[in-house]
Amino acid sequence: MLDETGAPITLLLLGASVVLSVLAFSNQKLFSNLLFEPFVIKAQGQWHRFITHAFIHANWPHLAVNMFVLFGFGQHVEQALWFYAPAAPALAFAALYLGGILFSSLPAYRRHLHDPNYRAVGASGAVSAILFAYILMTPTNTIRFLFIPAPIPAWVFGGLYLAYSWYMDKRGQDNVAHDAHFYGAVFGLVFMIVLDPGIVAAFITQIFGE
Repeated sequence: MLDETGAPITLLLLGASVVLSVLAFSNQKLFSNLLFEPFVIKAQGQWHRFITHAFIHANWPHLAVNMFVLFGFGQHVEQALWFYAPAAPALAFAALYLGGILFSSLPAYRRHLHDPNYRAVGASGAVSAILFAYILMTPTNTIRFLFIPAPIPAWVFGGLYLAYSWYMDKRGQDNVAHDAHFYGAVFGLVFMIVLDPGIVAAFITQIFGE
């Protein structure tokens, strides 16, 4: 349950994403200057694109889905980090989010380094990191998400999500960055395990009992 400490970093990231996305919807130059474009990053040294692309989105539905996940799970993760990283919970949450952006972008950067036509936008990698940090913390909580007809345990949802993202990335027949979803999720898991190695035992205990 959320408490009086609030979740200021979640709200700051959400606000920045909404404002920049809305501005970029009607400003093609701004959109082009911020999107993820591996060929341009390497050729012109525009390394800021590794981060800025996560704060703009392709359209309203794309923005809405990512911000829904960020708002719904980010608040819980940010507050839980008061337990996992009491010395600097806000810094830990920011590192989780920004690290999710960077780590989830690396496979696409390597894959499309010589492809001048590849472009990507959106916070999918970052919100996947947040979502999977939440799943690792609370695996038996239920999740009801989009096309899932009934609530399912978070750990089951996580397994299905990883399998689907991996399969769709290998299939490669749509314009969705499934690799960002997959590697963002992996980063969220690894981040939490490094932060608190005991979380793995707690995860197993919550699912299977003592």
